[in-house]
Amino acid sequence: MAFSSDPLDELVVPSGTEAQEHDLVTGGDVLVGGRSTVEFGVRGRNVLAGEGAVFGGSIEAEGDCRLDMWCDVADNVLVGEDAYLGERVHIAGQLKVAGDLDIGDDVDIEEGFEANGWIVIRNPMPTIIFLFMYLKHLLVIGEEDAAQQLISEVVDDDIEPETEPLVIPANGTVSDDAWRVSTPARIGDECRLHGNVRAESIVVGADSNIFGSLRARDEISVGERTRIHGDVTTRDGSVRLGPDVRILGDVSCRDLEIEPGAEVDGSIRARGEISMVTTERDIE
Repeated sequence: MAFSSDPLDELVVPSGTEAQEHDLVTGGDVLVGGRSTVEFGVRGRNVLAGEGAVFGGSIEAEGDCRLDMWCDVADNVLVGEDAYLGERVHIAGQLKVAGDLDIGDDVDIEEGFEANGWIVIRNPMPTIIFLFMYLKHLLVIGEEDAAQQLISEVVDDDIEPETEPLVIPANGTVSDDAWRVSTPARIGDECRLHGNVRAESIVVGADSNIFGSLRARDEISVGERTRIHGDVTTRDGSVRLGPDVRILGDVSCRDLEIEPGAEVDGSIRARGEISMVTTERDIE
C-alpha cells in the first residue's frame, strides 16, 4: 500500500485554542509539518516540527520539544522535559532544557543553551516524519491498540486520550493575517483566532470567535453561537450556519442552510438553494 509523504493531511485547531498577542496557545501537543511557517510563538505540551519549519516567536513546551533539521526559531526555546534538535537548526534566542538535550551537527543557538540532564551530540531527528507515517499506517489498517501504544511512548501517559493535538499540515502558513493550508481545516469549540482561514473545506465548532473570514473550495460548516468577523465564501460547496451563528460579513456559496437564530449582517449570494431550518438541531 502506498502512503502520502505528508501524514499531516488536515489543519486541526483543538477546542480552547487561543491566538494571543504573540503566541498560539493550546492545552495539548503541537504538531507542525515540514516547510510550514508559524509567525506566532507556540505554547503547548509537546512540540514537534518537521524539516524546515519556521517559527516567528518563541517555543514553550511543557514536555518534550523535537525540531527536525533546518528548523528556524526567531526567539527562545523553553522545554520542560527533553529536547531533540536536528542538524542545522537555528534558534535566535536561548535554549533552556529541564531534561536531556539531543543535538545534531551545525546547530546554531545564538544566545547559548542550558540543559540540566545529559547532552548528546548526534543527528536525532529524521525519525519524526517516519513516526507520523507509521502512526497513520497503523490507523489505516485498523491497529488502533498499536497506534495508542505508540502515542503513549511519545507523549505523557497522563494526557487524556480525547485531547487533540494542534496540527499544522506541511507547507501551511499561520499568521495574524491568514491561516493558509491546502487541506481540510477543522476548528474546535471555544477557540479564539485571528486571521482569515483558507482551506479546502472548513468546519468550525461551537462558541468560537474568528476575527477574519472563511474561504474554502468545498463545504463550510459553522457551529452554534460562533461569530465570524468577516465573509464566508466557498467556490464550489455549500455553507451551513448553526443556531445563533453571527456572520458579520457576506456569505457566498452554492447552497445555504441557515438554522434558527443565525444572522448574516452582509449580503447573501447563493447560486443554488437557500433553506431555513425550522427545528433546532446540533451541528455535527
